Amino acid sequence: MAEANNSDGRQSLADLGNVISQTPDAVVAAPESNAPAYEPAPLREQEVDAQGRAYATGRRKDAVARVWLKPGTGKITINGRDFETYFARPSLRLVINQVFGVAEREGQYDVVATVKGGGLSGQAGAVKHGISQAITKYEPILRTQVKRAGFLTRDSRTVERKKYGRAKARRSFQFSKR
Repeated sequence: MAEANNSDGRQSLADLGNVISQTPDAVVAAPESNAPAYEPAPLREQEVDAQGRAYATGRRKDAVARVWLKPGTGKITINGRDFETYFARPSLRLVINQVFGVAEREGQYDVVATVKGGGLSGQAGAVKHGISQAITKYEPILRTQVKRAGFLTRDSRTVERKKYGRAKARRSFQFSKR
């Protein structure tokens, strides 16, 4: 193989094309034109229990939510109460319904959840995380949409622990000069 160089010692693109054409076909295989540029990820299996429900656990701050999801009319029950009475603030109800909006499945699933720990904001985040996990178990094709929206990732931010010799996690006791 003869290598042709430019005036500054570099090879041109045409010369590189000649080098590639001179290599044996076994070493460099030409890609097929109809083959996809990437191989899509294998689709996960649907995970459903004997009653036809998908189960998932959602967590946020100190709250843990156990969520069961099944096809229905869009009724959401949390700790035996309707979610409009449990989460009185509209912003918290909006957080829970975000998943169905992204997946374009409003009013198609019934949700039964039990939530423990934390405050109302953490509980709403935990239910949202649980619904996201459960909807991807029931309909694996929705996983990319829900993951792209960031709902499958558990928000790991929690309250920092109190340290000894401090009033709170970082706040010192009031200093007195005299």
